[in-house]
This record gives sequence, C-alpha cells and structure tokens, in this order.
Amino acid sequence: MYSPFRLAGKYLHYYLTASNGKGHGVHSPFVFDFITRVLNDRQLYPAYASIEALRHRLRRDPALLEIHDLGAGSSYRTAHTRSVADIARYAAKPPRLGQLLFRIARHYQPATILELGTSLGISTAYLAAGAPQARVHSIEGAPAVAAMAQANLRSLNLDASLITGSFDDILPSLLPTLPSIDFAFVDGNHRREPTLHYFETILHHAARPSILIFDDIHWSAEMEAAWTVIKNDP
Repeated sequence: MYSPFRLAGKYLHYYLTASNGKGHGVHSPFVFDFITRVLNDRQLYPAYASIEALRHRLRRDPALLEIHDLGAGSSYRTAHTRSVADIARYAAKPPRLGQLLFRIARHYQPATILELGTSLGISTAYLAAGAPQARVHSIEGAPAVAAMAQANLRSLNLDASLITGSFDDILPSLLPTLPSIDFAFVDGNHRREPTLHYFETILHHAARPSILIFDDIHWSAEMEAAWTVIKNDP
C-alpha cells in the first residue's frame, strides 16, 4: 500500500483540483442531485448518535479477536489477533464516511444492499439505519469479527444478514439467491484483479439503475489501476 506521506500528497492534489462542491455547472442530473441532496446534506440524523456511541465503546474494548486476513492485508497490523479497540480505531470507516453511506442509503432507498467487508459492523449499521426496509447482506472473512459485528447490530436493533467466509467463496452461491443488487459497498481485498472480479460479478447481478461504491481506491497502485478500469466502464 502507499505510505501515509504518499496518501497525504494524493489527497492534497485532489483537494486542489476537485470540481465545485455545490453542484454549479454539473450537467448530469444524477450527480447534481447527489451533490446537492446527499453530499451537502448537513442534517444530524438521530442514527448518527447511537452508532457513534457504539464506536466509542468499541474503541475502549481490549478484547482480542482472531483475524483471518483473506485480502491484501491490514494497513496497520499483520498479527493474527487484534484488539477490538484497534480494529475500531483503524479498520472501521470514520464517522464522515459512515454517515455519507447512511445518507446515500436514505436518499435512494435501495431494496437489496450487498457489503463486502463487514469489520465490526459500523458501516453495516449506517447502511441498515439509512434504508431500514432494505435487505442488507454483508460478508466478513473473520468469524470472530463477524460475531462481534452481529452483536453490535443487535445492540442497535438493526437487522442484517452476515455471512462468514471469503468473498470468492460466498459470492457465487449468494448472488443467485438474491434479487437484483440495488446498492453494493466493496471494502476488502485491495488488489486489482480481485476488485475487478467483484465489480464484474456484482454488475452481472445489479439492478438498472444501481449504485456501486468502491472504498480505498487510492490505497495502492493496484487499487488505482482497478478504479481506472471501473470508472471507464460504460
């Protein structure tokens, strides 16, 4: 993966070159609607407080969980055990991104949501809270982490189907059993070929229209190469 210094440089380049953030001059109706009604929605929804209270508790939890790393590895640890606090601090999506997922789900109200990479369930909780009528299916490679995520969702009175195993093993049997995917959040196995494989597999089962979100596109040169292919797909 890129070093923190390299990532900071990439973010600075984005910050200096990004287009207007208020939607002025945007011709795509979808993008204009997304910027004005989702990206720039500053409302503090009640779900934020309860999910962030959970995050705060997890950040103080010293319990150790066994990790089965099936992807490109953690950017912070390579050990086979990690504390809940460590995972919550470094692997869970930060509040601003979790809350963006909530707003996207709330605005578009997808019926079927697929998440690749549950971790402790923070992002899963934001998705489930944003679209409470949706069927949320999330895949996590580490059984101990998945069990913790399930308990976390129950503590918030949120419902999601958590499946344990590798994405490659689960997707071929899971996708044919689901309705068309309206919303997918891909956050795991940060390598070029697996990411493109997940994109093509999900696209084959996606509704028209649908929303596919890929996290960590600047995690490494491989992820940037995968994102170049994805964003150029018609």
